Amino acid sequence: MSHNIAVIGATGNVGRELVSILAERNFPAKRIDALASSQSIGSDVAYGDKNLQAQQLDGFDFSRTDIAFACAGATVSQRLLPGLAEKIPLVIDNSSHFRLHKDVPLVIPEVNPQVLQQLGNKRLVANPNCSTIVALLALAPLHRINPLRRVVAATYQSVSGAGRSAMDELFHQTKKIYTNEKTPSRHHTKQIAFNLIPHIDTFLGGGKTKEEQKMHLETKKILDENIDLSALCVRVPVFVGHALALFAACEHPVDLPACRAALGKAPGVTLFDKRQDGGYITPVECAAEDAVFVSRMHIDTSDPQTLILWAVGDNLRKGAALNAVQIAEQALKDKIL
Repeated sequence: MSHNIAVIGATGNVGRELVSILAERNFPAKRIDALASSQSIGSDVAYGDKNLQAQQLDGFDFSRTDIAFACAGATVSQRLLPGLAEKIPLVIDNSSHFRLHKDVPLVIPEVNPQVLQQLGNKRLVANPNCSTIVALLALAPLHRINPLRRVVAATYQSVSGAGRSAMDELFHQTKKIYTNEKTPSRHHTKQIAFNLIPHIDTFLGGGKTKEEQKMHLETKKILDENIDLSALCVRVPVFVGHALALFAACEHPVDLPACRAALGKAPGVTLFDKRQDGGYITPVECAAEDAVFVSRMHIDTSDPQTLILWAVGDNLRKGAALNAVQIAEQALKDKIL
């Protein structure tokens, strides 16, 4: 059975990636409507070897839509999705707005697909934060064999997580530095070229940023309420690919061979961990890949119950668009639609 699909925000980074993935995975789509704001009307969006023309979002008739993917940001999702979720069979939101709503499932299909069964009359599912997805794909298999008590995460997040304008700023700043021109920062709080910025999203009380709080709360909702995750999130001068250094404190002493075995057979994870020069995966290598890659696994010498590891993933694919498509695939598999 084929379905009518609407992609809201189809001309943005995640929207374009999502439309491309629908084609790659032969998703059973009868029709795909690429929807965007008035500034992007008529823009082409690649769907396999075809191009879809962006249509006006405002005023679009969703009466024949079966699945809507929202990739246009929290403001648009807040305004549009509650009404849509009461009218069409499935809405999958890529923004942050609904992730922590109690009545909205927050899903990583390889980790907690069962929560899709909780869908009621409101047919709305939330896609987690990109760094949360990368972290939990690596941590969930470990949690199943040796429960995690606490995780400390340092994230190294690419500029594509902040949108196309942030990517453009990195590109232009880099060029200007080589020609000794001034490098104003409009989309980052400081110069991003050849620099690191320990600040993503707004500051909250206590010194955390909203991005760091998202990871903490989403981990509890998706994996286990008893896990405390503390993060320090850093923007880095990389175009695509988020990386995380994870320090996972377990209930029992770490059995490294068992951890390797668990990650080696975990869906959505590729273990590439060689204790030699280049025996690890970096953001450059994970770009355009579906998997989350795990490297640099070793036991903390100061605590035999703590495992240290490095995880990287393409934030536009598994960190956003691919995960959303997999949610829809899971819903079809479970006959939720």
